[in-house]
Amino acid sequence: MKSVFLIRHGESTFNAIYAKTLVDPGLIDAPLSPTGETQVVQARAHARALNAELVVSTPFTRALQTARGLFGESHPLVIEPLHRERVTASCDIGRSPRLLAGDFPDLSFDHIGDPWWHCEDVDANGIPQEPLDIVHERIAQFRDWLRARRETRIAVVGHSAFFFHMTNHKFANCEILETTV
Repeated sequence: MKSVFLIRHGESTFNAIYAKTLVDPGLIDAPLSPTGETQVVQARAHARALNAELVVSTPFTRALQTARGLFGESHPLVIEPLHRERVTASCDIGRSPRLLAGDFPDLSFDHIGDPWWHCEDVDANGIPQEPLDIVHERIAQFRDWLRARRETRIAVVGHSAFFFHMTNHKFANCEILETTV
């Protein structure tokens, strides 16, 4: 059995605006908000005490910022899109690996496709709507991916809807939940 620490990213600029307006503000791949940056700083000691051998993050900017903010560069960081957020809003639309590499030049994005997010089933507002059966398939694939890793203590930085469908637990920003695979 492996210990897997699921960590939801800090509050994004999308989260901050949506909480006030309940309207999608049209922010693609939203970064952390100032509150999200503070949440990351507050969770840093707890995250580092996990003694993770590996940190895995989705390619979303808010997750990458959270992973780097929590663990710094002292932990190996692997980018994996399997546990990306379920696409239902503008913030769940990603950016090309080329653009991400420009913002995070020390990380490798060569192994991910373009696009790496769900692009089909577009609604009237132009936002893809990822069916739940696809999310559940990704959860199974991600569990298999984790099981195949040699590390036994893995920190996974990701997103609320994906983690909810994986665990049936509603995550707060920067919340850490230990599970096993």
